[in-house]
Amino acid sequence: MTVPAPDPIPFSNTYARLPDAFHVRLDPDPVPDPSLIELNHDLCRELGIDPLALTPEEWGQVFAGNRILPGSEPLAMAYAGHQFGHFVPRLGDGRAILLGEVVDVRGRRRDIQLKGSGRTPFSRRGDGRAALGPVLREYLVGEAMHALGIPTTRALAAVSTGEPVLRETALPGAVLTRVAASHVRVGTFQYFAVRGDRAALQQLADHVADRHYPWTREADQPCLALLEAVVEAQARLVAQWMGVGFIHGVMNTDNMAVSGETIDFGPCAFMDGYHPDQVFSAIDTQGRYAYANQPAMAQWNLARLAETLLPLIGSDEKQALEQATDLVNSFSSRFARHWIDVMGLKLGLSMADKSDIALIQGLLQAMQQGQVDFTLCFRHLCDAAEDETHDEPVRRLFAQPEALVAWAQQWRSRLRQDPLPPGERAVRMRRVNPACIPRNHRVEQVIAAALEAEDFEPFRRLLGVVRNPWVLAEADQAYARPPAPTERVYQTFCGT
Repeated sequence: MTVPAPDPIPFSNTYARLPDAFHVRLDPDPVPDPSLIELNHDLCRELGIDPLALTPEEWGQVFAGNRILPGSEPLAMAYAGHQFGHFVPRLGDGRAILLGEVVDVRGRRRDIQLKGSGRTPFSRRGDGRAALGPVLREYLVGEAMHALGIPTTRALAAVSTGEPVLRETALPGAVLTRVAASHVRVGTFQYFAVRGDRAALQQLADHVADRHYPWTREADQPCLALLEAVVEAQARLVAQWMGVGFIHGVMNTDNMAVSGETIDFGPCAFMDGYHPDQVFSAIDTQGRYAYANQPAMAQWNLARLAETLLPLIGSDEKQALEQATDLVNSFSSRFARHWIDVMGLKLGLSMADKSDIALIQGLLQAMQQGQVDFTLCFRHLCDAAEDETHDEPVRRLFAQPEALVAWAQQWRSRLRQDPLPPGERAVRMRRVNPACIPRNHRVEQVIAAALEAEDFEPFRRLLGVVRNPWVLAEADQAYARPPAPTERVYQTFCGT
């Protein structure tokens, strides 16, 4: 008796079971000549997918959207959103198709979504496609974030389509396959709230609770507990972003996942020289989503989520508003706690607290004055923490070293109060202060090689480097260096 081969992707879908108001069912638009650029074998195995179950050519067909596998139920999700503070009641997946869900080898439910897979009823005037450059950028940055230990969507595959997309000019097209804990956003709740659809709001809240925060279902006020869980997850996430100098660039409510994962890597970037007002996104002309504004913007988004949940929190409207307001206001203290923890570890403190804020801020102010490279400064501090004779590489980063000298005295005084021995402290610091990040100029270089010469080897090499950001091989030391003046990237773009 012949045993049938298992399905290449073991789909097990739940979002597709929600009513039609939540989504539109449709297949991706086929592309003329798909070619697999990269398949994430490690992530495949994590998802319970055998990367060798299909040939590269067959995977190319699947992840371009040309071939629908058994168990897949393609759909475009509906959502609304505040975009740079302006509410749009109907957005939705305008160039993405959710293929379905899998339960991974650790029992976690994960979405598999195509991005750049063609027009949907939510596309408005867009073509539903993605250009190659943004696909490679999202692949690199998502994998880097994962390696840095920050909750994030990840790239499962990148496929070229064999057809151009028109932006300012004609560019090679591509499709990204993205994996997420889910793609439910603050804007998903807003979509039903603005329609006054309380039943759908309750179904959505139950779906999110069951999938991400099951303990909230047992609370006396489940929706209030759900809001608290999301507030806490976002406070932790943004603190982690800040710890690696990450700027999301477009923190609209439709780009905030209620799961607490980083989602939608459009005009994102990692800082080189530190400045709290740093902005890279070409569309963020007012600096709304600048580096230092990210906590406040996350809290603003959470206030919008709280507004949608008020009808579900309790029958007493005044009490529900007070409770939700208290929770949203708690974001500040929650974020501060996580930020102190993150920055304290970066400075070698085993137990940082509020009394260390001045020490943390003192270094950041000195770095701002000298436009000191964020990543290099903290990485060199690892060596300085182990041995004072290694202070010189840190000092060389500062145009005005005297500012560092005064701070360093305070730092060493604080370290003497900490129980960690110097060697162990340095080891711990090297686990939280990366040797390299996907620097903007490096990302642009690999995109240029792919666009101009169809050469993906620079992309693959950088991908290998950012997947192990804590240790650099001798041959890869150049990836740690900041850009030369002629290499600096001042703006990043969405790619839509």
